[in-house]
Amino acid sequence: MKISYNWIKDYINIPLPAEEAADLLTGCGLEVEMTENKQSVSGGLEGLKIGKVLTCEKHPDSDHLHITTVDIGEERPLNIVCGAPNVAAGQYVIVACIGTTLYPVSGESFKIKRAKIRGVESEGMLCAEDEIGLGDAHDGIIVLPDTPAVGTLAKDYYHIENDTIFEIGLTPNRSDATSHIGVARDLLAVYNLKYHQNIPLNYPDTDAFEGSYQPYISVQVDDTKDCPRYTGLCIKNVKIAASPQWLQNKLKAIGIRPINNVVDVTQFVLFEYGQPLHAFDADKITGNQVIVKKADEGNIFITLDGVERKLSSQDLMICNQNEPMCMAGVFGGIHSGISENSTNVFLESAYFNPVCIRKTAKRHGLKTDASFRYERGCDPQITIKAIQRAALLIQELAGGEISNIIDICPQPIACNTITLSFQRLCRLVGKQITPEEIIRTLKAIEIEAVSTDDEKACFRIPSNKVDVTREADLIEEFLRIYGYNNIAIPEYLNYSLTFLPQDTITPVKESISNYLSNNGFCEVMNNSLTKSEYAEKFNFINKEESISMLNPLSRDLQNMRQTLLFGGLENIIHNINHGNENIKIYEFGKTYHKNTNAVTEDVTERYAEEQKLALWISGKKQHESWQEKQSDTDFFFAKNILENAFMKIHVNMHSLRTQPDSSHAYLNNALQYMANNHTMAVVGEIKQEVLKYFDIKQPVFYAEVDCLTLQKIQQNNKIVFEDLNKFPEVNRDLALLIDQNITYEQIEQISFRTEKRYLKSMNLFDVYQGKNLDAGKKSYAIRYVLSNKEKTLTNDEITRIMDKLVAAYEKELNAKLRS
Repeated sequence: MKISYNWIKDYINIPLPAEEAADLLTGCGLEVEMTENKQSVSGGLEGLKIGKVLTCEKHPDSDHLHITTVDIGEERPLNIVCGAPNVAAGQYVIVACIGTTLYPVSGESFKIKRAKIRGVESEGMLCAEDEIGLGDAHDGIIVLPDTPAVGTLAKDYYHIENDTIFEIGLTPNRSDATSHIGVARDLLAVYNLKYHQNIPLNYPDTDAFEGSYQPYISVQVDDTKDCPRYTGLCIKNVKIAASPQWLQNKLKAIGIRPINNVVDVTQFVLFEYGQPLHAFDADKITGNQVIVKKADEGNIFITLDGVERKLSSQDLMICNQNEPMCMAGVFGGIHSGISENSTNVFLESAYFNPVCIRKTAKRHGLKTDASFRYERGCDPQITIKAIQRAALLIQELAGGEISNIIDICPQPIACNTITLSFQRLCRLVGKQITPEEIIRTLKAIEIEAVSTDDEKACFRIPSNKVDVTREADLIEEFLRIYGYNNIAIPEYLNYSLTFLPQDTITPVKESISNYLSNNGFCEVMNNSLTKSEYAEKFNFINKEESISMLNPLSRDLQNMRQTLLFGGLENIIHNINHGNENIKIYEFGKTYHKNTNAVTEDVTERYAEEQKLALWISGKKQHESWQEKQSDTDFFFAKNILENAFMKIHVNMHSLRTQPDSSHAYLNNALQYMANNHTMAVVGEIKQEVLKYFDIKQPVFYAEVDCLTLQKIQQNNKIVFEDLNKFPEVNRDLALLIDQNITYEQIEQISFRTEKRYLKSMNLFDVYQGKNLDAGKKSYAIRYVLSNKEKTLTNDEITRIMDKLVAAYEKELNAKLRS
C-alpha cells in the first residue's frame, strides 16, 4: 500500500524527517518495506527555465521550422530552432538548455544536445506539455499566460512538490490503517508518546455540509445482512472537468491516474478516510431508484473494464429498477459511471459485509482498491463523514447542488467495549507499567477508557478497529504504540520441568529424514490448503470428506488436503520448468478429512487429521558423472528406498505383509505394506492421467506412509544386542522353476517358516523368463545364507536344510529345481 508523506502531513504537524517517520511506522506495526522519493512531475522539471522569445524568423531551408532567439536571463540569448506552429516573438516559454534531461509522458527520457538543424545551430529546445511530463498536448509549445521573470526555474514556477512515498506491507487485520488518516493516527500517537507532545490530529472539516433539497433518487436495501448500512445523496448540475493540479498531484503520488473532478474526489476520499465511494450518473439510474440485492444466477454483467462476467446468486449488486449497475464494493459497471457528459451525480457510501465482498472479488478474480478495504472491514460509522467530505469537494471543484443524505441502517452498529486487567497486561508484556500510562497510550489511538478502578479499566473500541475484539487484542494495540523496543530483554530465563509423555513420532521422523537426506532427497513443506478443483477433477478425492475454508484467500487455497500427492507434483513440475528433471523429494505432513459418520458436534469427532510421509522420485537415479552411467529411476528403486527407510528405524520387515493392489486409484503396479491388517504404506508409479493434469511428461514414482501405524510397528520391535557369530556363514544357491503368479514374498515366507533356526537371510539375484522354459513358468535364482551360532555347519547339515526347503517348495508351490 502506497502512502504519501506529504499527504500525511496535511493531518499532523510534526517536524519529522521521512526516514525517522518510516522507522516509527515500522515500529508500531505498519512495516515500511520501501521508501521512494517522488516528484509531482517526473524529473521535477530540473534544468528547465522560463525564457522570452525575442525574435522568430522562418528557417530558410524549411517550410515548418523557425529560428528564434530566446532570453533566459544569461549573458546572451540562445539560438534555438523550433518546429512548433504556434511559436512567436514576445512569448514566455519553457526552455530546455543543453545538458538537460527531459522525461516525456510517453517514451524514454532523453538529453538535450547542441545540434545543427538544416545547417543552423540550435542551443536548446522550446518545450511542449507532453515533452516535459506536464500533460498530453503536443500541438505546440507551452506559451505561459503571464509574464514571469526571465530565467525563473520552471520547477519554482509550477510549484513542483517533492514527496516521499512509503510502501507499507499492511497485514490483513489492520483495516484501520488502509488510509492516510489511519496511518497518520498511528504515526502521531507514537510521536506524541516518544517526544512527550500533545499534537492533535487534524481531521478534514465537514461542518459546512448542508443539503438543500430532498434527494430524487430513492434507495431500497433488500439484503441488510450483506449491506448493513447504505448512505447516499444526489448532486445536480455539476460540471465535469479535469481536476485541479493539487488533486492530480495527490493521486499521481500514490500511482492513481486522474480521470475527472468527480471520480478523482471519490478516489481522494477513499485514500484519505479508507472509505470506498462510488459515483453514479444519476440520469442513468432507471426509475430513479437504487436497489441493493443479490444477483440472479448466471446473469451477464459488463464491468468498467469492458469484460463480460457471469454473476453468481451470491454476488451483491447495486441495481436500478431494470438492471445491475455495479458489483457492490468491488467494481463498477460500464454503463452507469460518470462521463464527460454527466450533469447529475448519485454518490454512494456504504458498509458491506467483508465476507461477501471477499468471496465476490475472489470469484471473479478482481482486486480493486475498494475491495481491498471492504474485505478487511471498513468503519461502519464513517459512511456519513466520508460522503459529506466528498460532496463538499465535488461542489468546490465541479459546482452543483447537494441534497440531503439518505442513510439506511436498520440495526445500528455500536462500538465494542473490552475490560482490561492491568496485572494481566503487565504479566504478558513482562514489565510493570502504571495504569495511567496504559490509559494514556491507548487514548493516543482513540481507545478511550469509559470506567476504571485500581485493577482494571473498561475501554471503548473505535468502530474502525474491527480486529480488536478481545483483551489480548487490546494488549497488542497497547504494545504497538508503547513500542516493543521499550520492553527490556530479561536478564534471566525461567524454565519449568515437564513430565508430559515424550513425543515418540519425532525420533522416527528424524531418523528417516536423515536417511533420505543423506541419500540425495530434499525435504519439502507444502501448504495444507490446496485447490478445490482437485476434488472435482480426481474421483479418488472424497468430496463428502473435503474440508473447505469458509473464507478462502483464493481458489488455490480453498480445501484442506486429503493427500500429500498434489503438493509434491506441483513441486516436480516447478523443478522441471526450471531445468531440473532429476527429482527426489520427501515430505512429512498432515492430511485432513471430515468424519461423515460423526454423531456429535464435537470438533475432534467431526474432523480428523493423519500424519503422513510421502516420497516422490523422478528422472535419473544418479547425478551425471564419469564414474558411472546414469540410469532411470524405476519401481524397484523407489521400493528399495522405502524399505531401507523402514529398516533404518529397525522395523522388522518379516512382520509386514506385502500385497499388490492392481485397482489402486492413482498408482500403477501399486504394492501395499500391511501391518495387523492395516495398510501402513503404498508404493507405485503415478498414473498418466494424473501426471497429464500437471503437464508432467516423465514417470514419477510415489510412496505414502501412515506414520501412526509405522510408529506402532517400530515401538513393538525392540533392539536386542548379541555377540558376533564366531563361526563362518555358508552360502548356497538354488534355481527354482515356478509358476508365473508366484511371488518372491511367498517363497521367502515359506523359507523362514520351514527353517527358523539356521536360515539367516536370503536374496533373489536373478529372474529369467522366456526361451527354454515352459509356458507360464519363470526361474528364480536365490542365494541362502546359513549359520549356526554354536558350531560350524557340516555338509550333511547343510544338505538336510536345503533338501527340507526344496521339499517345502515342491509341496506348497509345485516348484522344481532347474538344472
